[in-house]
Amino acid sequence: MLNFSIARLPRIEFGSGVIKKLPGIIQSYGSRVLLITGARSFVETDNWVVLIEQLKQYKIHWQHCTIAQEPSPDWVDATVQAFSNYTFDAVVGIGGGSALDAAKAVAGLLRVQRSVMDYLEGVGPELPYEGPAIPFIAAPTTAGTGSEATKNAVLSVQGKNGFKKSFRHDKLVAEYAIIDPDLLLNCPPDIIAANGMDALTQLLESYVSIKSNHFTDTLAISGLQAVCSAMIPLYYQDLEQQHRNREKMAYAALLSGITLAQVGLGSVHGLASPLGAFFPIPHGVVCGTLVAAASKINITSMQAREPDNPALMKYAHAAEILCQQHFATHQAAYEALLNTLTNWTQELALPRLSHYGLQHDQLDSVIANCRGSSMKTNPIVLTDEEIRQIMLMRL
Repeated sequence: MLNFSIARLPRIEFGSGVIKKLPGIIQSYGSRVLLITGARSFVETDNWVVLIEQLKQYKIHWQHCTIAQEPSPDWVDATVQAFSNYTFDAVVGIGGGSALDAAKAVAGLLRVQRSVMDYLEGVGPELPYEGPAIPFIAAPTTAGTGSEATKNAVLSVQGKNGFKKSFRHDKLVAEYAIIDPDLLLNCPPDIIAANGMDALTQLLESYVSIKSNHFTDTLAISGLQAVCSAMIPLYYQDLEQQHRNREKMAYAALLSGITLAQVGLGSVHGLASPLGAFFPIPHGVVCGTLVAAASKINITSMQAREPDNPALMKYAHAAEILCQQHFATHQAAYEALLNTLTNWTQELALPRLSHYGLQHDQLDSVIANCRGSSMKTNPIVLTDEEIRQIMLMRL
């Protein structure tokens, strides 16, 4: 029985040049828009100049703000307050995952006029969100987070008592996701690496999630195939194939957002939450540096305690996709998968956790704060010691 349930998705516009459709899409909602962008990834390109000229031609009135880091609750609340006297018909986020999450949260709160702390999961009163939200339009300029397809805005407070939590609701899903691979043109190699490994991790974790289904599996497999052929060449800026590789990675990132939104993630993202809150570790770096170690612990734990777990078969299939070969035994497939993931981590120069200040005596604190929503869909419940081993392998 192929029973599954799929939550709301954005309308998707995908392809080179589709960013030029943005003014017409905005106009379908009205003539007043708030643009939230990254500090540089879009506004320092010719695309920004073209967009502003188009907005003038369409007689669209716009306000603009930028975000240069992962959004915090204070930033969201301050931005909502700053624009509280404006009336907007749409909010547009253009940039990496931080810009999209920031715009998503602001779109959800401008008409509500409450602090985002009232709605964050695991923090504060966790009031039910009832909206209304302003229509949100997402245009990613990186290929990794998949935020254009999700219903949650991830907000962070960094430091010893920090947290990384989601403001999450179906009303926050973008009305449109505008994915133009040409917007990746200015991504430096380190951003390509971190975001590419984020997309890979999201695809792999959603593929083996306990909530996975035939629909999401098909998307995850397609995304893994795209990552396999495009991520490393794009990192090296292979000019001959660059356009095609940008397309593939933008496609993979979109699919990773769709699958994670539908079926959840796993232990890497469970750890990414406290690690990103307590230490200045970029999210994609956490994913890239831990995915091989987490996959190894998942596989060995299932072999020892749950040898009939269907995720073991999926890890073997993922090995055939990512290694592009058939294996005589599952064990050979697992070893090849882990070697490939480890080699990619090294080739993409992803730092170890200690590079950002994590020390042995801080592992307990990370473990104590890692069992959020992502860890709950990991294919096997890991012990504290197994989670410790994941971090130790990349300390």
